[in-house]
This record gives sequence, structure tokens and C-alpha cells, in this order.
Amino acid sequence: MSLEKLKLSKPLVAAMTEAGFLTPKEIQAKTMSRILGGQDVIAVGPEGAGKTTTYVLATLMKLKYAFEEAPRALILVPDAEHVDHVLEQFKLLNRNSTFRILGIDSRGAVDTQMNEITDGCDIIVAVPDRARALYLKLALNTNKIQLFIVDNAELIVKKGLQLPVVELANSAYKSQHIVFTEVMHEKLNHMIAPFMKDSTSTIEVDEIGEKQAEVYPQMLYHVPNFRTKLNLLTLLLNDAEFFDKVVVFVNTRLTAQTVYKNFNNPKEGEISIYRSLFFDDKGYDDIEDFKANPEARVLIVANENLGDLDIQGIPFILHFELPEQKETLIQRIVKQDEEEVVAITFSTDIELIEVKKIEQAIGQRMDIMELPEDLKIVDAGAKPKKKKKDEDEDTSDRGAAFHEKKASNLKNYNYSAGTKAKMTYKNKKGLS
Repeated sequence: MSLEKLKLSKPLVAAMTEAGFLTPKEIQAKTMSRILGGQDVIAVGPEGAGKTTTYVLATLMKLKYAFEEAPRALILVPDAEHVDHVLEQFKLLNRNSTFRILGIDSRGAVDTQMNEITDGCDIIVAVPDRARALYLKLALNTNKIQLFIVDNAELIVKKGLQLPVVELANSAYKSQHIVFTEVMHEKLNHMIAPFMKDSTSTIEVDEIGEKQAEVYPQMLYHVPNFRTKLNLLTLLLNDAEFFDKVVVFVNTRLTAQTVYKNFNNPKEGEISIYRSLFFDDKGYDDIEDFKANPEARVLIVANENLGDLDIQGIPFILHFELPEQKETLIQRIVKQDEEEVVAITFSTDIELIEVKKIEQAIGQRMDIMELPEDLKIVDAGAKPKKKKKDEDEDTSDRGAAFHEKKASNLKNYNYSAGTKAKMTYKNKKGLS
């Protein structure tokens, strides 16, 4: 497909060609006509899919004329680094400096930025909280905004910047709204729902890299929050006959303590911590001792200052939390000889972006597992009911702290997650 198919102006085609973009990316081919046609759009694609270039081109095409008094495009990005990146993309394609483009973030003084806006600009690239501050000071006029764009929306949610995004979007009520993200999840949907129209088009490109190496079977549990993670981990590992030797990775030693204390009355020596934070906790300083002890079943390991750890010979590797560096997880799941291992990852909405990056790196999707029917899913926003004095300790009433499994967590599999894990492992071991 040629660039001409995007229906760009001749100057933009020339700028793209000069910058080395000879053919459009899939996300550009799928979204450009919709954006230029005035639709609200949600575009989902991995890093490197061409999302930034897409809206830079669309903005330059939509605005047409430069040098008007009030800004006509507001682009919100998660941090100053992304502001710089977007400005570079505009510089690359905005030939002859046709439009006045202003970057707004916490590195500049508010008074200076107020003056820069009132001096006149066409496009503002800003972090949400600083843009909101300028709006509240009446320096940022949103009445003329034609394009309201949220880029890296998943990172904006991760940083907790939803409120300024919604407030600014609602103030620019006449504008077209466009959202770019690497993943979609409930928290992101909650942020954009107040301003995205019912007719919004959702476009997703699911690019995956070439398979880099053979890895162990990858299973993913998507849960709403940390507390539900704990409930799920406990529920799975209650099956002591199946999960006979397990390493559970967390990010910090404090989290290792939290996970350890969540197990109720385990057998002596069954659950332990690797290099525990407190001397009186059951633990090991040498993983070989854990491997050699038949009574030791679960070892909780913190990624914090860990270094190399030989986990060969352990059939279950569970990542309760995703490590900061995806390479840390990847090196643990690469197949070693003919050893059979099941690798299970737990992820909340916020961590899904890291899951996507891991999948891109290994060139393989994780198998999304159905949540067990008897899993207690914690509603983080609900307050538990107070018990009456004469109320029996009846555990059949789950109370307000829990809710039924959401439809988004229901998968079209014939088997539950635990059953499928068992089948996968036993089939590879040749067990009946």
C-alpha cells in the first residue's frame, strides 16, 4: 500500500518519504480515513505500531490553516519524555514550520507557559495535570479545540492522571476525541467513557514479532487487583498434590512477607521465603536446599537485588508480580533441554502493558486462563458490611467486599484454569 492511499497532502507525502516512511503502517491504513472523516476513534496497537505518526499526520491534515489565536489541537501524553518525542515527530513532518506547536510539562514555569499560550499556538502537546492547571488559570482556551488526542492512555491511567484528562475532554466538548493505547482494560474504559461517543470506532492491530526462542507453556490470569491475586494464588496452591514444587516470584521482600502470611496454617516447612526479611520466618538462603527438601513445596522469591538464581528442576514458575525488566522474566521461561515447566503469570489491568511487551519480545501470546468459579474477586471500591453482634459466622454470604465474576473475565474454554494447567503438564510428562 502506498502513502497516497492515506489521502495525505502532497507536502505530507513528501515529508514522509524524506523521513524514510515509504509505506503506511497497518494502524495508519485502518484509522486515518476514520479520523479524517471526523469519527471518534480508539486505536489499540503495540509499541512501534506507528500510533504517534498516525495522529501527527491526522493533526496536520485536519487543521489545514495555521496561525490562529487559540489552539485547535490538544494532545495529552503521560510525561515530559513523551512530550519531547511527539514534538520531534511534529518537527519531522511539519515542514517549513507551518504550525506553531507548544510543549507543556512540569519542566517549565507556569507563568512562562501561560504567556506562551496567550502569544498564540496551533497545537499543544502536554501532560494532563499541567494542562489542567493552565486551563483552571484561564490560560488554556479549549473552546476552539477541534482534535482532543490522548496518547499512551494506558500509561496515563497507570500514573493516576485520569481526572485531568476527563475534565479537559469535557471542556473541549465540540472536539473530535481520539485515544491511542497499547492495551484496553476496565480502568482505561472508565476514564474515556465520559467523553467518547457511542459511535466511537475501535481499531486494533495485533502485531507480534517473530518467535525468538522456545519457551515453556505460558498461562496468564487477568485479575482486577492485588487482593484478588492473593486469593487466586492461595486457591491454586491449595492443590498440594498437583503443585508439588513451586517458585513464586514477587518484586520486593515486603511483598514476599505479605504473600507468605496470606497462607492459612500451612504444614511445617511447606511454604517458605528465599532470604527472608525477618529471621524468624521460614526460609532458605540456598535454593538447592529447597529443591532437596521433599517437604518444602512453595518458595517465595523477591526480585529485589536477586541476581542469578538456578530454578532448573522446578516444574512450576509463578510470576505473582511482573519484574521491572521484561528480560528478567523471559530468561526464566526459555526452555532448558527437555525439561517440562509450566509458567503462570498474574496480571492486573495496570500490568497488562508489561504482559504485551513480554509477548512482543518472545513472539508468542500467553494463554488466557479462565478464573476459577470459587475465586473470591475483591471489589476494591466496596466497603465490607458490618456484622451484627448476633450474626453467625456464615461464610456462605460473601458480603459487599466481593462480587460475581465479571463478563470480561469469562473465557470460552471448555476447562477451568486449574484443570487445563494439569492437563498441559501431565500430557507433556506422559502421565495419565
